Amino acid sequence: MGGGRRLHGVERLTGGTRKGVYRLTMDDATSAIAYLWADSENYWPAAEGDDDVSDPFSPGVGLDLFEAAHARLDSLGLRVPTIHLVDRDRTHYPADLAVVEDFPGEHLMDLFERDPHAAEPTMARLAEGLAAMRGHRAPAYGKVDLVDRGGTSRGMSCETAVLDFALRCLAEAASRDHRIARARDRLHERLHELAAAVQPRAEYSVVHGELGLDHVLVDREGRPVLIDIEDLMYFDVEWEHVFLRIRLHDDYRRLAVGGLDEDRLALYMLAQRLSLTAGPLRLLDGDFPDRAFMREIAEHNLNEALNLVSAE
Repeated sequence: MGGGRRLHGVERLTGGTRKGVYRLTMDDATSAIAYLWADSENYWPAAEGDDDVSDPFSPGVGLDLFEAAHARLDSLGLRVPTIHLVDRDRTHYPADLAVVEDFPGEHLMDLFERDPHAAEPTMARLAEGLAAMRGHRAPAYGKVDLVDRGGTSRGMSCETAVLDFALRCLAEAASRDHRIARARDRLHERLHELAAAVQPRAEYSVVHGELGLDHVLVDREGRPVLIDIEDLMYFDVEWEHVFLRIRLHDDYRRLAVGGLDEDRLALYMLAQRLSLTAGPLRLLDGDFPDRAFMREIAEHNLNEALNLVSAE
């Protein structure tokens, strides 16, 4: 960042669940963001398979995943924070650490809610970035870091990986909520029905995985900046668009695209509803501070999952 600066202040930013995010302010008022992948910053209770990078849905934690995702998005022309420092040898702190460019303004979500018209140019650029991600073709599915190093993911296909993930989420949610437990057989059967309807396809795009507008910052030129990118993977593009539909509701039309596979969308919608039930419930087993918010996420998605089988 240039010589002569001294650290003036450190502010912990809210929102992260697997890494610490800190704003570093210098004595000349310039700033940067520190990402800290320390165990003490991870609110998630440990679970079997957390460190299995061959599982596309294992948690994205650490520098390897971050750097691989950063490089891939940058190669596709998407705006990501410039990296100032990577401390792989843990010279400065006894955990993975990166210092990156700061964008102290609003998230795109905040801008869009405050002034949808002012957010339109950034939304249009985000749609262009999503098109570039959708147009990229990878030789296999899975985490970008794993595939780019020639590795192989678990499972036979994206849809079988999703089915396995959804069944794990169903079991986990059923163990924590009696309503899911009562509907477990119906949900289990429906997942298998939806998976059986999906036709084989081997076409893998770049997928962020959790692309809500709160994971998009806005730079001074109004360009979207993607953050929380460690879960970036090569996968069915429908996985991305199901998440966008869940997060954007009626405003999804601004990022909608044609030609998506309806059978995949149906399977992935139920899978993500179960994931967004089981994940928050597991997070509440630990000491995550914003507990009411996490309960709301779990409750909403639990009801949406049940609605998907209630008509049967």
